[in-house]
Amino acid sequence: MSDRYTSTAKALHWLMTLLFFGLLALGFMHDLPLSPEKLKLYSWHKWAGVTAFLLVWLRLLWRVTHRPPALPASMSRRMQLAAHAGHGLLYVLMIAIPLSGWLMSSAKGFQTVWFGVLPIPDLLGKNKEIGDLLQTVHMSLNLLFVTVIAGHIGAALKHHYIDRDDILTRMLPAHAKEN
Repeated sequence: MSDRYTSTAKALHWLMTLLFFGLLALGFMHDLPLSPEKLKLYSWHKWAGVTAFLLVWLRLLWRVTHRPPALPASMSRRMQLAAHAGHGLLYVLMIAIPLSGWLMSSAKGFQTVWFGVLPIPDLLGKNKEIGDLLQTVHMSLNLLFVTVIAGHIGAALKHHYIDRDDILTRMLPAHAKEN
């Protein structure tokens, strides 16, 4: 087994990182007054959300068929379990968040048309109460996601600067083995 991630795994990781940070930034639009600009931002958010939803499945397929590098033997069993749980939670959230947004849009009566071309079928009928509940779920999942991402980044920095292992560098786009 390699001690590095594949170029495809790295590309998917960093592409989705950029995509999710963009999605999170666009998510703050709910406070804007209703306008053509806000509707355009909602469309971009939904397009990016559908794209993220599709990419996470591609990423999961890649991960299943290409095992990631083993965690360092110097990590305690408890820390290894925490790392696996954190990654598992990230994947669950990368599926649950776009799905909750899709369900919310359906319940609120706003069909998603991916890139303005491909209509995505609604999963629920229009229902204001369910739509409002799903909006709360969607926002709560995003807050949890931000928290887990912060932990993920913090753990990577801890490994790099305190533990001085290669956990961070093996996922960087231009991995160079350190001496």
